[in-house]
Amino acid sequence: MTPAIRVSIVVHAAGVIVLALAPGMWPWVAAAVVANHLVLAAGVFHVRGRLLGPNLSRLPASAAAHRQVCLTFDDGPHPAVTPRVLELLERHQAKASFFCVGERAKAYPEIVREIARRGHSVENHSYRHSHAFAFYGISLLRRELERTQATVAAITGRAPQFFRAPAGFRSPFLDFVLPPMGLRYVSWTRRGLDTVARDPAGVLGRLTSGLAAGDVLLLHDSVPLSLAVLPALLEQLAARGLKCVSLPVACSHSVACSPS
Repeated sequence: MTPAIRVSIVVHAAGVIVLALAPGMWPWVAAAVVANHLVLAAGVFHVRGRLLGPNLSRLPASAAAHRQVCLTFDDGPHPAVTPRVLELLERHQAKASFFCVGERAKAYPEIVREIARRGHSVENHSYRHSHAFAFYGISLLRRELERTQATVAAITGRAPQFFRAPAGFRSPFLDFVLPPMGLRYVSWTRRGLDTVARDPAGVLGRLTSGLAAGDVLLLHDSVPLSLAVLPALLEQLAARGLKCVSLPVACSHSVACSPS
């Protein structure tokens, strides 16, 4: 349990006790509870923060020392885009991690199987990719993640090791769910905003400005724009002497990726 959640429990428990002993203190109790909720909300929307639990926004130092970076793709698989992404990665001898939506993986198992066959990793991006995901309770969070774990494992023979929340908005309750499943939370170092942008050059610039070994880069294999960006990105990575590896490979020798 993270310190933020422990503090939240204490605030609410103390509020109940204070109201039982001195009901007239309710404005102060209400203010404390509201302040606590605002802090938790800040943790939800600070996608690279660690207020709500461990958060892998960069690769471990050991991976950076080996000039490794990780390309991650969210929201797939897509029947038209993902196979072309795989071809581009193969052409440049690059490996990546695909954060797949469970119901889409179930709809396109042959693509998920091909991702794994080519040496990339298939990770957990929730089952339905709901915009309300950050507001789910523990039971619903567990169901979403377990369904995706089971779906991917049935297709590839390997359960995901990493999880990224839809849009990167992390529920305050995720820390109750991830460790028992052996899942580690991942955000990113830099993202291209390829789901909202129209200009491939702008997406490429956001991914490569300040690019360094150890970075975790975010694109989406659910939008065609990524196909216009990926070749130039892979060329720049190679020109800078950076090697694209999957998250399991980057974290294989580091305790920094531990789910605990």
